[in-house]
Amino acid sequence: MAYLRFKALEMLSFKDYRKDNAVEVPAKLSELFCQNVFSEETMRSYLTQDAFKLIQDAIKRGTKIQRDVADQIAVAMKDWALSKGATHYTHWFQPLTGSTAEKHDSFFTPFESDRAIERFSGGMLIQQEPDASSFPNGGIRNTFEARGYTAWDPTSPAFIVGTTLCIPSIFISYTGETLDYKAPLLRALHALDTAATDICKSYFDKNVTKVSPTLGWEQEYFLVDSALYQSRPDLVITGKTLLGHSPAKGQQLDDHYFGSIPTRVMNFMKELEIECMKLGIPVTTRHNEVAPNQFELAPMFEEVNVAVDHNSLLMDIMARVAHKHHFHILFHEKPFAGVNGSGKHNNWSLATDTGENLLSPGKNPKKNLQFLTFFVNTLKAVHDYADLLRASIASASNDHRLGANEAPPAIISAFIGTQLFSVLEELEKVTDGKLSPEEKTELKLNVVGKIPMILLDNTDRNRTSPFAFTGNKFEIRAVGSSANCAEVMTVMNSIMAKQLQEFKVEVDALIEKGLKKDEAIFNILREYIKVSKNIMFEGDGYSDDWALEAEKRGLSNLKTTPEALKREMDDKFVALYESLGIYTHREVEARNEIKLEKYSTVISIEATVLCDIARNHIIPCALNYQNRLIENVKGLKDIFSEKEFKKLAGEQMNMIAEISGHVSIIKVEVDRLLGAISTAKSAANSQLMAEIFCNEVIPLFDKIRASSDALEMMVDDELWPMTKYRELLFTR
Repeated sequence: MAYLRFKALEMLSFKDYRKDNAVEVPAKLSELFCQNVFSEETMRSYLTQDAFKLIQDAIKRGTKIQRDVADQIAVAMKDWALSKGATHYTHWFQPLTGSTAEKHDSFFTPFESDRAIERFSGGMLIQQEPDASSFPNGGIRNTFEARGYTAWDPTSPAFIVGTTLCIPSIFISYTGETLDYKAPLLRALHALDTAATDICKSYFDKNVTKVSPTLGWEQEYFLVDSALYQSRPDLVITGKTLLGHSPAKGQQLDDHYFGSIPTRVMNFMKELEIECMKLGIPVTTRHNEVAPNQFELAPMFEEVNVAVDHNSLLMDIMARVAHKHHFHILFHEKPFAGVNGSGKHNNWSLATDTGENLLSPGKNPKKNLQFLTFFVNTLKAVHDYADLLRASIASASNDHRLGANEAPPAIISAFIGTQLFSVLEELEKVTDGKLSPEEKTELKLNVVGKIPMILLDNTDRNRTSPFAFTGNKFEIRAVGSSANCAEVMTVMNSIMAKQLQEFKVEVDALIEKGLKKDEAIFNILREYIKVSKNIMFEGDGYSDDWALEAEKRGLSNLKTTPEALKREMDDKFVALYESLGIYTHREVEARNEIKLEKYSTVISIEATVLCDIARNHIIPCALNYQNRLIENVKGLKDIFSEKEFKKLAGEQMNMIAEISGHVSIIKVEVDRLLGAISTAKSAANSQLMAEIFCNEVIPLFDKIRASSDALEMMVDDELWPMTKYRELLFTR
């Protein structure tokens, strides 16, 4: 291992990655945009007018595409793909593994003994049949029941990667249950569109026919030199370092954040942006993040389904481009101890087909009341379903990051700013029932009317809040960097859809009793504000005081994934999904089972790798160095008197004893860890297994690491087998 480490470091000194991987950027990146996408403009060129209109109706209104039209679209898609050099096609989907999946089929079709053509039909476009038993299913499928289907999602455009036409698709079992992230997300988006459009048309703007949730994600990541990465078995197998002493210089000087981007990294970023442009991913922002070798990129806002697909595609592209630049990309939320981990903030809002952002105030009281309606309903939804939102961002890797002075705590609260909070306090005073003319005037002029002016100056942000309003959107800050955005977006859009449905029923009931529309809305909003105030918090979410205050308010503090996933099965949450048609009870159970199993498996792998490294690399290295010290001590004894020997060899003998102590601790704790893994795996069910891994296995990591990291500071650097943090984090 030490050979691998020094060989990797030697390679770095002989290669000029900055020069060898220089990237030529076109004068206008915009000219590359959607070059490899079957975009609306491309469709217009390749399809008949009737076929184009029908696919646009399917994309924008969800109308069904008939088989004859699908055949026309398939031929057009094939002709376009062949013109771009494609030879194969695939249904590109997002199973519950956390990564994307694809099975490539050739356009090539022989039709005589010595002749062939490229063929692609509507049936091929609409459906493929991958093996469903080999993907996570939570017990829905037996291993001998292999059949599953991928089905084309026309709302997300097809694209070309290399020589393959990729068709975004959903993935379902033979019996109809969803086995991916996309299908439930599409259902949640439809539910929210229906509920939000109903409210807009009924109370604010009859011209609104569609409401589309929007998403702008911010992707954080680490870059590590490929050769150094390969020298660390823990990084290769688990995506994080299980051992490693913190370097003398980490992020203490705050000199990396927004600093000058290293040339080698800039070359990677340039090529990545070029590839993103070709695939229609509108990335616009790049910068250094807080930790050494940590970076971030972010795109323009897009409709949620497309944004989710783009983020999943982006992560694939980033890995490929990084490989070309001799980097390995780390999406793990906490790959290095002692420095900030990585997140993926999800900025969520609502847009109408008339061009309005429903979470942005307008120029008159009516538009501001519309803003307040959707704003307060969002807070109410988060209040009522906070634990479900927390469960949606739960994972073994994200547990390392939440609440660690770099990410929001596990307590779900909302930051809205002191000015908006004051507005809500004023609305809380609204008279029960009919409003006097004076009160209506006061509300319109001095409360609702002043919202745009208030928000103009309300630009500060609270980085400790998991759910923060930032002017015209809500930022869900607790999502982990390796997560699929669809998980949290499915929850966010589901709970908002349910809340808006309930709001409509309650407002209509008051109107039927004789209240005017605005009076009814103000009355319901008043009650929602009273109920939701418990989750509104403007202070330091990291503080111990907030944890105590949150407990008094009755807010959950689900610090670990097993705790969060246990709450996910609450009858209230299952009923939410069933009422909206997002999941069946069986699907909720299956997904919960998958997440629990994944949690336990991840911890089990990390524990096993830690035991392997500790026993087969750290202990032998320490004993090797100890033997050198022993030989040194023996030599001193041979040439010095007894008195001189005790004086001169004292420190070496102390080091020998200290090394023995750490080796002993590692050996004992490794044996305990292996026993704890075995105990956890014998648990009666997935929930109990996850809890044992969480409470009994993970705590044993720290003692092994502490002794290993102490040995790293003692053992001769030339003998140490593991590439060190100073090399991983500061090699450009």
